[in-house]
Amino acid sequence: MNKIVFLSACIVLICATCMAQQSSKIAIGFYNQENFFDTIHDVGKNDNQFLPDGTYKWNSEKYFGKLHNMSQALADMGTDQVPDGCAFIGLSEIENRNVLNNLIEQKPLKDRGIQFIHEEGLDKRGIDCALLYNPSMFKPIDYKLIPYVYENDSDKNKATRGFLTVRGELYGEDAAVIVCHLPSRYSTSYYRELGAKQIRVIKDSLLQINAGLKIFIMGDMNDDPHDKSMSEVLGGRRKIEDVEAMGLYNPWWDILFSGKGTLHYRGAWNLFDQIIISENLLDKPHTEVIQKNKKKSVTKTVEHDKKQLTYCGSQIVRFDYLINQQGRYKGTPKRTSAGGEWLNGYSDHLPVVMFLCKD
Repeated sequence: MNKIVFLSACIVLICATCMAQQSSKIAIGFYNQENFFDTIHDVGKNDNQFLPDGTYKWNSEKYFGKLHNMSQALADMGTDQVPDGCAFIGLSEIENRNVLNNLIEQKPLKDRGIQFIHEEGLDKRGIDCALLYNPSMFKPIDYKLIPYVYENDSDKNKATRGFLTVRGELYGEDAAVIVCHLPSRYSTSYYRELGAKQIRVIKDSLLQINAGLKIFIMGDMNDDPHDKSMSEVLGGRRKIEDVEAMGLYNPWWDILFSGKGTLHYRGAWNLFDQIIISENLLDKPHTEVIQKNKKKSVTKTVEHDKKQLTYCGSQIVRFDYLINQQGRYKGTPKRTSAGGEWLNGYSDHLPVVMFLCKD
């Protein structure tokens, strides 16, 4: 009997040790909230459609329904692999701080102590980007809303969304998040390419300060991964082995080409909602600065350390409740409203989640 007890104790100890040695997994996400307005007019903003007497008859019932629905979806993101959910989630199409304050007071998010970062932007409709974060996983250090800058004088009255750039500590490592919402497809590709050019400048500037900084570029790009803005201007590579020093990896190409997307338009899927990451998050040799001076930095190539954050997967979130299960729109995202009818749904976009591992 004593031998059995001893052996059982050994097995339990071995199992516990093995579990402790398993790599931990971290989730981050992005979700376009689709016109998440409150019911109060913001002076100087064109939010008239989303007032009680506006086109959408946007009243308290609809607003509180949206708060309830979106808070549940945001809390559920990533929980299929990480029970505590995402460390941070980038948002687009949020009207203001009032909406964000109301959102984090909803029970699914409040129970986790979720906080937010937001700065009022110049968009004429009043929709902004924001970042939700779990303080136990991500600790912000500073942030800045960097404006989208037009090149032509004739465009300078077309105020649009800027780039919310947040630096912080993600599970003990230096990280930066750039949350974006590039100009819509009502504009030509030129304006999204211009936005991608500015994102790349921000990314390069951050890496000049700290080459080891882990960078996450996320947002509604209004372009697919293979479009010029993402593939050529920003430089997001399809294959890990093709990512150059200080370059970027975009894991969403193959997901789109497999027939999956985040929004459905005229019978086809697009994948505008992307999270693009810096080379130092990949399980491949990368460049490390060993000496830095004003004229030229000295670098060397080193193997990736899996004890640091390492990319280990991406997914489009397709909870059943986010998808129309019947009718004309079956199989597509369940929107808040469609065809003038309030559906008490979520968004015309599906969320995306990326997973990171640490040994």
